[in-house]
Amino acid sequence: MQKIYFSSILLSLSLLGFSQIPNLPTREQPNPNTLQNYSDKNFVSPQKNKNIPTLPSSFSNSNVSKIQQQNMAMVQNDFKRVEAEEGGRNHQKYSNETQEQEEKTYFLNSLADKTGVKAYYTAFNNLSKFNPEDYSIADAVFIVENAYYNNDKNFQSTFQNGIQKAVKVIQSQIKNKNIDEGDNSSKNLAIFRYFADDTKQNGKVVHKAMKYDFDDYMGVKDYSKMFVSKLMKSNTGQCHSMPLLYLILAEQIGAEAFLVLSPNHSYIRYMDDTGEMQSLELTNGMFSANSFVLNSGYIKSEALQNKLYMQNLDKKQVLSQTFVDLASGYIHKFGYDEFVGQIINKALELNPNNINATLWKSNTDQIRFQEACKRLGINYEDKQELQNIRNYPNLVGQLQEINNEFDKIDKSGFSIMPPEDYEQWLGSLSNAENKQKSEEIAERMRIINTQKQKEAQQKQKLKPTTPKKETPKVYTIPKAWL
Repeated sequence: MQKIYFSSILLSLSLLGFSQIPNLPTREQPNPNTLQNYSDKNFVSPQKNKNIPTLPSSFSNSNVSKIQQQNMAMVQNDFKRVEAEEGGRNHQKYSNETQEQEEKTYFLNSLADKTGVKAYYTAFNNLSKFNPEDYSIADAVFIVENAYYNNDKNFQSTFQNGIQKAVKVIQSQIKNKNIDEGDNSSKNLAIFRYFADDTKQNGKVVHKAMKYDFDDYMGVKDYSKMFVSKLMKSNTGQCHSMPLLYLILAEQIGAEAFLVLSPNHSYIRYMDDTGEMQSLELTNGMFSANSFVLNSGYIKSEALQNKLYMQNLDKKQVLSQTFVDLASGYIHKFGYDEFVGQIINKALELNPNNINATLWKSNTDQIRFQEACKRLGINYEDKQELQNIRNYPNLVGQLQEINNEFDKIDKSGFSIMPPEDYEQWLGSLSNAENKQKSEEIAERMRIINTQKQKEAQQKQKLKPTTPKKETPKVYTIPKAWL
């Protein structure tokens, strides 16, 4: 059985039938009496003990002064102390050498010497400082994408200006339609229209509807295709960048919205005035329903029970996904090392149900196992030769962990959705039936908003009020993250 997660990183590890390693002949064990017992913290080399002076028999003579006996005893104690200290140093040296050798054999080589890696270290430290319940999603996304561009100062201004421009357009639409500050549904619709329709001001198009970018939409050739910054620059994106930008804009104008995941996909939900959750498909500018997602055929009942998909993610879970994005960019740019595992562990700490983090962890553990086998001269693709890992307890432990992860993933309800099936499913969202349902939802939203605008106008006629002057919220990247 081959385990392959994320098509851009193809991993092949034939492990079927080896979840339990059979007993194999053990290697001949050396004679313990010939080894130095470094495991004993009180160990002192027996050969060097011979150098410790002993009291001559003449020293037992009562004629010898007590002072001479005391002096000789002090010298003897000094020799013992020196030998004990040297034995301790030898023990520590042996432990350090053993640990260093194990790290070279069983752990992934560090990529710290590569240009740009330090930017990811900084990004990881900055994200780790976030309060998971209260942070800026815009800041989190900026940190991830800025690391990929090695903290380029030009990128900072591009990212910041892109958000400010989008917020200005949306706020203008909200003002023109007299949308109340507390009207969450209308504010979400204003953001949605920014994605789905051309935005006009004074009869002039100031922003065109965003389009789906089908060219390398998974970022295999160019990982920056996944970025919000790319979406803002080209006005084209995909199901990763579009929902993230939506969340950022909602955050900036004070609207509540949720990120939702499904196989190979993500979308947005918000609560309307009736208390019903509405789903927004940004890739084609349509309202969607749960049936749209379920029709993909890749959501198992186990996945729903384990809350892998179709759940409104809270801020802590979104931050977990941000760490996954950081690890993904690092892997695409540099490869695997133990730093990847550190990032993924943080993601799983924030959200143990994060299936994407679980998959990256499995990939990392498989790569680590493969590299260790190569160093020890074991062909892990040969089932017979793989039996030799029985001689290396560390390898046995690694393989058991990998098999445990395979079981966890299989039981979670996760299934791989091939790119061709995803493209077909995405295209089906625009078929006649789904389009009709979307139009029905949109019409219902339009009627509700029209009624609210009429009520607002009537209130203004009955009691004229002076519009309060508000300072537009301007997104600025904190200096702490630069």
